[in-house]
Amino acid sequence: ELENILGSTHSKNFELFRKIHKESLINEEDAFSTYVKDLIKSRGLTQQNVFLKADIRERYGYKILSGEKHTRQRDIILRICYAADFSTDETQKALKKYKMPQLYPKIPRDALLMIIFNEKPGSIIDVNGLLKKNGFDPLRTSGLQD
Repeated sequence: ELENILGSTHSKNFELFRKIHKESLINEEDAFSTYVKDLIKSRGLTQQNVFLKADIRERYGYKILSGEKHTRQRDIILRICYAADFSTDETQKALKKYKMPQLYPKIPRDALLMIIFNEKPGSIIDVNGLLKKNGFDPLRTSGLQD
């Protein structure tokens, strides 16, 4: 609906548009949370199930998605995206909204992760097995890896 309205809105009327549609607009800080939660819901998944599949502590996962906690570990976001069955494009968009570096095909580990997101080889354990098999660090959860 907003896209249709924007199609006939002139840039000089943007502030008026923003005022009228304030309730429908999200702020930049909530963009990641809204995007990920909407995609999870659209797939008929629950956040709880995604956190279990991502092998992330449930409470921590909720705090990440609510914006209460912020992680600097891109692997946490990648785990959530993989467990929620995001495509590579959806994952790139989620990383961008979280203000994390997107997967870059010239970086070998990122290239393999892009292939993994396209192929969906199985669980996070399978993903980490593939990463290790190819000489890369597994997707971290939090803290130090063994």
